[in-house]
Amino acid sequence: MAEERKSDRWISLTQSILLHAAVIGALAYGFYSYQKQSKPVVPTLAIEGTVVSDKDLQPVKPAATPLPPPPEPEPPPPEPVEDVGPPSPSPEEIAQREQEEKQKQEQVQRAEEERVALEKKQAEEKAAAEQKAREEAERKRIADEKKKADDKRKAEEAKRKADEEKARAASEAELRKSLEAEERLNTLRSSSAMASWIGQIANRIQRAWIRPPSARPGIDCVVHVTQVPGGAVTSVKVGECNGDAAVRQSIEDAVIRASPLPPPPDPALFERELDIRFKPQD
Repeated sequence: MAEERKSDRWISLTQSILLHAAVIGALAYGFYSYQKQSKPVVPTLAIEGTVVSDKDLQPVKPAATPLPPPPEPEPPPPEPVEDVGPPSPSPEEIAQREQEEKQKQEQVQRAEEERVALEKKQAEEKAAAEQKAREEAERKRIADEKKKADDKRKAEEAKRKADEEKARAASEAELRKSLEAEERLNTLRSSSAMASWIGQIANRIQRAWIRPPSARPGIDCVVHVTQVPGGAVTSVKVGECNGDAAVRQSIEDAVIRASPLPPPPDPALFERELDIRFKPQD
């Protein structure tokens, strides 16, 4: 029903425009007619030739030119038609318009609320997805770190076992080597070669000994000698001895003078620490 009233209003407006156009056209036509009637009429003079005598040549008064008729009075312009515009809406129309405007505002408000709710829902879903992604990334990071730690622990355990096995094998090899060397040394020591080497050292010390006046016959002492490869003596100390202090000192001096000591016949017989029995011939 509101659309019909709006159409009626447009029809009234169109009629008003057409009426104004007709009035303006009538005024323009009247003005054009007045201009056309007010133009002066130019009289046409007829000249005829007549033979006259001298006496007939008298000045002739020109004929009077007829005056144009007075112009007709201009018709008064039509009174302008007052533009009353569209009719004032009725109270029902006003109420209807207010109701429609209220409904439009409610629709706009609902649309805005729906938009805000949709944006809020989308933001919550996005935040939830981001939180889930962060949690998944954290779980993956923890799993990767745990896997790396397990791999490292397993590698260290394998290396430790390999090192232990290697150390055990080396220890066993060293033990076997030591046992073999000890067995060989014991064999050598029990042989005449070791006794011969010790005898050579004792003889060299006896040759270097200068007998002190207090020395009695039957001297029997144990001398602890420390040497380095090559036979150089680094220290000497007399242990059990039946001689006095002068005898002890003379024996130590003799060991120093005997340095370097003779080498063993077999390098395997070499020992840094030797106990030499000093028992010179009386």
